[in-house]
Amino acid sequence: MTDIAAAFRLVRAGWIMIREGVVAAMPGEQLTGLPALGWRMARLLTRRSAVRRGRSDRLAAAVARLGPSYVKLGQFLATRPDVVGNDVALDLALLQDRMRTFPTAVSAAEIEESLGRPVSALYRSFGEPVAAASIAQVHPAEVEQADGSVRKVAVKVIRPGVRKAFLRDLESYFLAARLQERYVASARRLRPVEVTKTLAQTTKIEMDLRLEAAALSEIGENTAADPGFRVPSVDWERTGRDVLTIEWIDGVKMSDIEGLRAAGHDLKAIAANLVQSFLRHTLRDGFFHGDMHPGNLFVEADGTIVAVDLGIAGRLGKKERRFLAEILYGFITRDYRRVAEVHFEAGYVPRTHDVAAFAQAIRAIGEPIHGQPAETISMARLLTLLFGVTDLFDMQTRTELVLLQKTMVVVEGVARTLDPAFNMWKTSEPVVGAWIRDNLGPRGMLDDARDGIAAFVSLARQAPDLAARTERLTREIDLMAEHGLRFDAETARAIGRAEARYTRSGRIALWVIAAMLVWIALRMT
Repeated sequence: MTDIAAAFRLVRAGWIMIREGVVAAMPGEQLTGLPALGWRMARLLTRRSAVRRGRSDRLAAAVARLGPSYVKLGQFLATRPDVVGNDVALDLALLQDRMRTFPTAVSAAEIEESLGRPVSALYRSFGEPVAAASIAQVHPAEVEQADGSVRKVAVKVIRPGVRKAFLRDLESYFLAARLQERYVASARRLRPVEVTKTLAQTTKIEMDLRLEAAALSEIGENTAADPGFRVPSVDWERTGRDVLTIEWIDGVKMSDIEGLRAAGHDLKAIAANLVQSFLRHTLRDGFFHGDMHPGNLFVEADGTIVAVDLGIAGRLGKKERRFLAEILYGFITRDYRRVAEVHFEAGYVPRTHDVAAFAQAIRAIGEPIHGQPAETISMARLLTLLFGVTDLFDMQTRTELVLLQKTMVVVEGVARTLDPAFNMWKTSEPVVGAWIRDNLGPRGMLDDARDGIAAFVSLARQAPDLAARTERLTREIDLMAEHGLRFDAETARAIGRAEARYTRSGRIALWVIAAMLVWIALRMT
């Protein structure tokens, strides 16, 4: 029954996408066979009112009809241009996560259930909502401090029922991913089921506001000494799973260009500060804000940038940070062989491919940019082209690198909005250059040696346990060689049930879709 319900929800979502013109807006002139027929039928079934809209407006209308879960799906897929393509990702990034507010009394009940105290005991005043999104809404409030002073805060409250709705829709997402992985061979490299698992995990994290508070706290510590950048402080006493209380930010949204000018801000300085701050977080800390669009960025009176809404954050390990710095440095110095070698050393490109051939493909990306003025060269565009080339060499999708690429596209776009002549390379050089000198020079070699010694000592401490495990493994392999690999009865039954369920879900979905197409055809006659 779960598979049937998921299939019906999937068909409903597809029908709404067709009616709102989303499918018809996709490029289909080059399609052949059944895909071409389906695209032409979608064009015939599109609402007349939808035909006059742009593609991004059609997406917005469809998502509004589908509900909050699909808003989150759209926002997540906007971070995965490797899955949906750059053009669709840009359209999805424009989706406005604005939903109807829910009553203040409901928010109060959510707060009291989460924190175990009445709202009147937590806040001196608690106002009506000022913004509402798919997962939560925000209220202005005031709290009385120990010294008797009053401080204004922003209170974020989870939308009631959103977890249940998301888990219900998630079943249909997984069904679509399984069907795609099974029947669309070209999509298997993108691992749609793994992508859906990532969506499920990131959204579950975003729905626990304690984790957003922890991310704010971590970035706050990382950037405490940074010039011109900060995040709001967290009121931990008034924060729980369903409620987050942070300081209220008085500033101009970075999306309000005229407001920034009217406040007397230096837009070029703000653009440089934004990009350098993002690169510091990425390279130095390995932890960055993953949703730095202009609506989440404020500029205070002294020019300090304040980033809010940290529901999406990205992490890079030391290997990924070195990978990023080395490829950027390699492009700057035109050392394409080194850029290629870094991909192989990191294990991103299989060793079955030829380093020289990969370096040649990278040269095709790098050479054209060296004849252009520096202010026209986009670092984000460069990474987009690079990840496109890696498709030819079987590079598996790296979620952390794709999120980094998407965030860099957004940050660089914001900077160019503030300063149309923005020079990405000149601005980033102080941060990238300093990181390379510290981590790839003599100091970096010493750090690597220290890490190697620490790893060796740890391995030496585990040697007795490893030896015992190796001995047990050897005995088990000998037994397998002598008697063969055997499953117990319960394991065999579990494998059978899983395979039957997998096959049944695909068959059910195909029958439901076929029935829906017959119904549509009858409606048209």
